[in-house]
Amino acid sequence: MRAAPDTTRALGVTMCTALVVGNTIGVGIFMLPASLAPYGMTALPAWLITASGCICIAWVFLLMWCYWISTWVTNAVLATGVVGYLSVFFPVLDVNRGLAAVLAVSLVWLFVLVNVLGARTAGWVQIWSSVLKLLPQFGVIALGVWAFFAPHPQPVVHVPATSPSVGGLIAASTLALYAMLGVESAAMPAGRVKDPGRTIPRATFIGTVVVALIYICVSMVPMLLVPQAELEHSNAPFAAVFARFLGSASGKLVAAAVIVSGLGCLNGWTLILGELTVSFARHGGFPQWLGKVNAHRAPTRAFFLTATLASLMMITSYNDSMAEAFNWMNVVVTAANLPIYIGCALAVLVLWRRGQLPQAGAREWRWIAAATLAAIYCVWASIGIGGKSLLWALALCVLGIPLYWWYAMRGSAVAARA
Repeated sequence: MRAAPDTTRALGVTMCTALVVGNTIGVGIFMLPASLAPYGMTALPAWLITASGCICIAWVFLLMWCYWISTWVTNAVLATGVVGYLSVFFPVLDVNRGLAAVLAVSLVWLFVLVNVLGARTAGWVQIWSSVLKLLPQFGVIALGVWAFFAPHPQPVVHVPATSPSVGGLIAASTLALYAMLGVESAAMPAGRVKDPGRTIPRATFIGTVVVALIYICVSMVPMLLVPQAELEHSNAPFAAVFARFLGSASGKLVAAAVIVSGLGCLNGWTLILGELTVSFARHGGFPQWLGKVNAHRAPTRAFFLTATLASLMMITSYNDSMAEAFNWMNVVVTAANLPIYIGCALAVLVLWRRGQLPQAGAREWRWIAAATLAAIYCVWASIGIGGKSLLWALALCVLGIPLYWWYAMRGSAVAARA
C-alpha cells in the first residue's frame, strides 16, 4: 500500500530555491541604482565584494533574535518599495504620504492572509512571482547589450564622474548588502522541507549564485545609461532606464514587473517570518501561544504580531519621502543582520578550534575558508552603516535581552513550583 504523502514537508528544491531567489530579489535591486548612483563606478567592485561575502555567508547561517527583528523590518521595507513603484501609475502617492503609508500597511496584511492558507499556497505564489520577477532583470540585461554594442547616432553611455574612493567603496558595499539579504531563506522553514540535509544547502548555494550574477549584470546598466544626477533622484530607476530608450509605456511595464517582484518577496518573507516566530516560541524564546497553528498549519498569531510591528515601523517612517524612508529602513535591516552573520561565521571557527567539527577534509576546509571570509566581509560592511540606522538596529535588538531574561526567569519559576 502506498504511503500517504507527508504534507508537513511540502517544500522541495524548486520551492526552496524560489524562496532564496524570490526573497532576495525584491525591490532592493530595483531601487538600489538610485542609492548607488552617488558612488559612480565604485559600485562595481562593491557589488563584487558583496556578492563574494554573501556566498560565504550562505554557508554559515543560524537563527537569532536580531534576525527576527530584521525580518519584520524587511517586510516594511518591501511594502515601501512597492508603493514607490506604484507611484509610476498613481503619482498622488508621491505627494500624499498618508495614503502611501496606508497602502504599504495594507500590502503587508494582504500577504498575511495569503500565508494563513498554508505554506503550500505561499510556495506556489513564490514560484510564479519568482519567474515573473526575473523577466525585467533579463530585460535590463538585453537593453544593456543593445545600448552598449549596437550603433547609435549619438553616445548613449554616461560614465559616472565620481572618483573611486575607499569610503565610497565601503558605503556602496553596505547598500548592496541589503539587496542580497535573503540568501539564508531556504533554511528557515526546515520543518516543511523535503530531505532538508540535501535540499537546503543546494537551494541556498544555487539561489545565492544566481542572484549574485543577475545583480551584478543589471545594476551596471542604469549606472551607465542614465546620467548620474538624474539617477540619484529617481524613485523608480529601472522604469527610468526603459522609458529613456523605449518610451514611457515601457517604463510602466517594467514598473508593473517590479511591483510583482516586490509582492512576491513580501509573500516569501511573510512565510519565513511566521516559521521563525513559531521556532522561537517552541524553543522558549517567545510565549507558547505564538507557536499555535491553524487547520492549514499556518501560524496565524505569529503572522498577526509581526505584521503589526511592520505596520508600526512604516507609519513612523512616512514623515520622510518614500526614497528616504526606504533607504533608512533598508540600512536598519542590514545593521540588524550583520551581528547574526558575523556570529555564525565566528561560531564555525570556534567549533573548528574546539575540534567539534568532523575531521577536516575538502568539504570542511571550504566551510572554514567561507567562515573566515564571511567574518571579514561582515566587518567591512558594518563600517558603512550610519549612526542613526545603527542605533535603531541596536535598540531593537537589545530589546530581546530583557524579554528573554523575563521569559527565562518565568519558566524557571514555573519549573520550581512544579
